[in-house]
Amino acid sequence: MKTDTELQRDVMDELQWEPSIKAAEIRVGVKDGVVTLSGYVDTFGEKCIAERAVVRVFGVRAVEGELKVRLPSSVKRLDEDIAQVAANALKWNVWISRMTDRIKVEVKNGWITLSGDVDWWYQKDAAGDTVRNLIGVQGLSNNIAINPVTVKGQAVKDKIESAFQRNAILDARRIKVETLAGKVILRGSVRSWAEREQVERAACAAPGVSEIESHIIIHP
Repeated sequence: MKTDTELQRDVMDELQWEPSIKAAEIRVGVKDGVVTLSGYVDTFGEKCIAERAVVRVFGVRAVEGELKVRLPSSVKRLDEDIAQVAANALKWNVWISRMTDRIKVEVKNGWITLSGDVDWWYQKDAAGDTVRNLIGVQGLSNNIAINPVTVKGQAVKDKIESAFQRNAILDARRIKVETLAGKVILRGSVRSWAEREQVERAACAAPGVSEIESHIIIHP
């Protein structure tokens, strides 16, 4: 088990290893395995990359993001311009181009809010990934709902458990799956935050899943 000092050093090293962010402008605090990032970054995309870099580090139990986006004047854009570019970008994304009439884009003070519905979790994620790195974006709320095909709860549970067993990273024996009318409840423990993300991503890929409730705890 790493000490907080060791974990802080590893997180800082991982941030410095990521070439797309300015690690020197990010402060790292650690307490009981919970990492807090603070400081300023130039883009919302950089903030997301920094947070994703942290969860790759073994020993991280949670991340509290206090990073703030401070856009340089050269990349600031009007809300209506961001909304138009975002809508066009969604239309050009191969995963969601045929359902953009079901997705609504709103922008206020550079913050994008996506709403509407799609059929699969990967489509919701694709919509968020499409707009988060656009110029002028200060933040993102992805409120797109999942409107999945109807699948019996036991079939969903079986498919998710099979996916866990196929995954080379996961120990399926440590994870329990419950289903309730399209909602998947996950319980158990994993060794890292990255492994927890693998669990949740695998569960999201099952047909018929509209909501994930994760009670997975991290035991490095």
